[in-house]
Amino acid sequence: HFDISNGVPMLAGSEKPGIGGEPLVGQKNKPKYSVYPKGEGSVKIVNLVTKQYHLSHFISTLSLQVLCFDAYFGETVPAAQNETYRIRKCKIYFYLEDDTIQVEELKCKNSGIPQGRLIHRQRIPLPPPKDDEFYNIFHFNINQEIVFYSRTFTVTNCDFFTTNFLTKLGVCLNDPVAVPDDPYSKLREQPLRPYERRDTMRRFLDNDGKILRFYCFWDDTNSTFGDPREFALHYYLADDTIEIFERIPPNSGRDSVPKFLRRSKLPKIKTPNQKKFEQCEKSSSEEFYKDSDLLVGGELNVWGRRMIITDCDEFTKLYYHTTYGIEDFTPVQYKDPPPPMQPKLVPPYNGFGSEEDSLSSCQGLVLKPPQKDFHKFMEKDSNVLNFRAKMLTNDPVDRERVFIISFYLSDDSMSVFEQPQKNSGVLGGKFLKRCRVKKPGQELFKSKSSEYFTSQDLYVGATVCVSGINLQLLDADEYTLNYMEQHAEEICFVSIQNKFNQQKALLNSSCNQK
Repeated sequence: HFDISNGVPMLAGSEKPGIGGEPLVGQKNKPKYSVYPKGEGSVKIVNLVTKQYHLSHFISTLSLQVLCFDAYFGETVPAAQNETYRIRKCKIYFYLEDDTIQVEELKCKNSGIPQGRLIHRQRIPLPPPKDDEFYNIFHFNINQEIVFYSRTFTVTNCDFFTTNFLTKLGVCLNDPVAVPDDPYSKLREQPLRPYERRDTMRRFLDNDGKILRFYCFWDDTNSTFGDPREFALHYYLADDTIEIFERIPPNSGRDSVPKFLRRSKLPKIKTPNQKKFEQCEKSSSEEFYKDSDLLVGGELNVWGRRMIITDCDEFTKLYYHTTYGIEDFTPVQYKDPPPPMQPKLVPPYNGFGSEEDSLSSCQGLVLKPPQKDFHKFMEKDSNVLNFRAKMLTNDPVDRERVFIISFYLSDDSMSVFEQPQKNSGVLGGKFLKRCRVKKPGQELFKSKSSEYFTSQDLYVGATVCVSGINLQLLDADEYTLNYMEQHAEEICFVSIQNKFNQQKALLNSSCNQK
């Protein structure tokens, strides 16, 4: 800030005069706000523009008017991989009030550099060797270079007001020029860049929980101990990821694994070479499988494994029909149909225990008791059908005996109780404990299960054989009759009136024949 003038150090550019108010040797009086001499600056502009305005009116008008120019400057980028230079656009504002200049750089989103106001509003000196003078309105024109503090700006265009003002002032404006392309900005405009905004939240909300399920087949018979392998492929529409599960058949000798391929995006790879895999992972233009690539009958390359899509579920068929209009979903037959299953031969009943218990011992190595119908037991535990019966025999003593047959609907078991009678010579009481009663005329040692009496076999007038003794049902209590009428679809109810009508019809037919 100091300069040597006549061997005396003094402030450079100091406007302080010497003793007596006269300038020192070599000192120049510089204007404070304008480049024009005192009394000539504003008046000269007024005379050039128009002569009918008053001086004070024109000065107050200039305080609100600013000239605006479009410009750019180039900046080198050292030690960068994707760019060597960068074009930075800016606006140059020239204030007519006091010849001050302000430079604003246009902000670019995510540029990584500080942007905004480059030069605050001030008077800017001309570059050396004229650094003692300042820029004025006549130094600006389109398609020319301007140096502000060792930085070169190229003016490309100006606004409409600036064009009219400079034209009326007598300045011959050049034609506008285009701003050169910035290589880094063009690189950022390319699609699929990691910093581009993609509405993944909207896609997640629309497709969350929507999964396409395909069934695949991989022929691995060429490898050692290889065999055909089946897979289930899940495609997540929310983020285009794929996961694969192996469907291991029973007794295949393979260990079950949780996943064959974890959930991730599956790239399209043509060769199973590991080097190609690494190159594909590093490349930025990597393509992944989409839902449009997965079709029934198509092929899928899962990291070198050629899988064929054989079938899909109903939701997947509906999605492709509504989205792509596909109607053909014929499954691919990749293996022979399984041979018909041979019927399992059950050994005949050996007489030990019940038939159900013996049959359960033939169905597995671990012995398990026969399962009962729990739901039937809970629904009909309190439902018992009671009938009054007599013995069908020629013995006059046995014909007078009265029996009460109770049938339990919870497990189709039956119990018989004989009513005691005085002076009959027969002891009453329990005639048959509660158990399931087999129908007569069946072989004892056989492979098929025996038939037992059910609720459909019990009705008024029916005959039940219990331990070789035939008992005829004569009547039923009120609860049994009501229950049989309300549940006629599951109990074959035959009333006395129906029996009478059948006998009457038989008699009428026999009389007509005679």
